Amino acid sequence: MSRPLAENELVQRAQSGDEDAYEELVRANQGIAFRIAYLVTGSAAEAEDAAQEGFIKAYRALGRFRAGAPFRPWVLQIVANEARNRRRSSGRRTVLALRAGEEGSSGDAAPSPEGSLLAGEERARLLAAVNALREEERLVIACRYFLELSEEETAAALGVRHGTVKSRTSRALARLREHLGEADA
Repeated sequence: MSRPLAENELVQRAQSGDEDAYEELVRANQGIAFRIAYLVTGSAAEAEDAAQEGFIKAYRALGRFRAGAPFRPWVLQIVANEARNRRRSSGRRTVLALRAGEEGSSGDAAPSPEGSLLAGEERARLLAAVNALREEERLVIACRYFLELSEEETAAALGVRHGTVKSRTSRALARLREHLGEADA
């Protein structure tokens, strides 16, 4: 049984024309690429198209990919740029959609109907608060906390500096605290 190839080895093979190697890179990153595109476009169909077109553009640009650099942030930036272009051309505003998520961790008793209702209301409040943020703040929160990207991956995916991710995250969290605190009053 052969061992899985390291990302940099796959990139080198893809740069040499090995389409199977590039297909493996796409498979490894297509889920996160779709989620990034969805966060930007707000549409599953547009996100799917943006991710696919992003991977095509990345394949064409492989010759310019810097050897030894991580592939994932590079391809996510291309996908995010494609998604932004599609959103701009369609004139849509980004709206973040949260998944329902698990009601409790495994092994916990099923939540009561009241507990389920309260959890749903909390998610709705959080969603409303996140959607009230400016787009740049909404995207950084989505990348960091919903997609669980590192600060470096978020910076690469959004095409901004690491420090910009930190400041936008800080500002967004402060606005969320303010918004959610006002809702309690």
